[in-house]
Amino acid sequence: MGVVIVGGGQAGLQAADSLRAEGYAGSIDIVADEPGTPYQRPPLSKDYLVPGKDAAPLPLRGPGFLEGKGIVLHDGVAAVAIERRGRQVVLSGGRTLGYDHLVLATGAANRRLACEGADLPGIHGLKTLPDAEALHAALSAPPTGGARSVVVIGAGFIGLEFAAAARAHGAEVTVLEFAPRPMGRALTAVTAEWFAAAHARMGVRLRLNEGIERFEAGPDGRVAAAVSTAGERYAADLVVVGIGVVPNDQLAAAAGLETANGIVVDETLRTSDPAVLAIGDCASFPNVHTGTRTRLESVQNATDQGRHAARTIMGSTIINGTEPYRDLPWFWSTQGALRLQIAGLSAPDDLTVVAGDPEAGKFSVLCYRDGRLAAVESVDQPGEHIAARKLLAAGQGPDAAEAAAEGFSLKAFARQAPALAGR
Repeated sequence: MGVVIVGGGQAGLQAADSLRAEGYAGSIDIVADEPGTPYQRPPLSKDYLVPGKDAAPLPLRGPGFLEGKGIVLHDGVAAVAIERRGRQVVLSGGRTLGYDHLVLATGAANRRLACEGADLPGIHGLKTLPDAEALHAALSAPPTGGARSVVVIGAGFIGLEFAAAARAHGAEVTVLEFAPRPMGRALTAVTAEWFAAAHARMGVRLRLNEGIERFEAGPDGRVAAAVSTAGERYAADLVVVGIGVVPNDQLAAAAGLETANGIVVDETLRTSDPAVLAIGDCASFPNVHTGTRTRLESVQNATDQGRHAARTIMGSTIINGTEPYRDLPWFWSTQGALRLQIAGLSAPDDLTVVAGDPEAGKFSVLCYRDGRLAAVESVDQPGEHIAARKLLAAGQGPDAAEAAAEGFSLKAFARQAPALAGR
């Protein structure tokens, strides 16, 4: 027996790669329910949808990687049960794989709408390659030039990334968001309101405090209109639903593992069964940066937890593999020409300081909690973002008064930070 990894995304592939890098010589099996070569998901709502660009998925690893590392990929196959007592994973079709260690990297699934008409043709989610392929075709299909009236449900990262792509294709775009500001769960009010104004300048109709009541079909049976909770009716020949995700924790729950908004893990990423670990979008872990239990949906978290899980399995971390996972969270979103990068996790009550020039579209918002720098949101300032990540990881940062000074730069401050000298 060896290591079985359920999930062929960023987290699962990274765990397998890192196990080999750590010197693991046993068998590694990856079970992936999607057929084909594992691919990168973030570009699906960004580069993949750019007008005039050939739609092609980006593989997670280069040609020959799996064979070269001695990793077996079972693609197009689902894990349907975990037999913990016998340490076996049951696959669709009845085959079983034995394991010494099992890594659950099952990811998350799109949250579904329950309103009238939610299952009409022309209404899409955006999570997988087939989703992106369908949307790429819908936006660019000849001879009419594709969808003309697009409605997006949800002004989160995915919704606004798609809205920007649809505008680039020339479509009229309306975004319905029940909350008072876009990306409200992830951003400070300062940055969220700046993005709302920026999308309005792009020509996106952003309707805040307005959710979806129902969809209406046209004569052909496809979606033709969206009716909002405000009673407004918006023409729609294409709808994208981006209202968040739910963790794929059903397999773990059925096996008797603890779940609560994800698969519950300890600081080493072990579940309630020490032989089973969980990583990535599906894992709820104790976050040393916030002091709370957290489930994160990001490439950074997926890859860093994949690396950490490999070290935990190998027992190569401090005191026999019990070093806590403490990597700094960071995120990014590209919405047309707008580039957002976030380091750390902000909270609603944080003190915020703006550095840079919002009117010029180049600024950062520094978030302070209990007098310490806790998170930084940067717009079109990659250098400031990199500096923020280094400072936050080192537990350093300017005080709020210093950050508020005219001309302040995190990049310049980081050059002088003692903990970062020589980095």
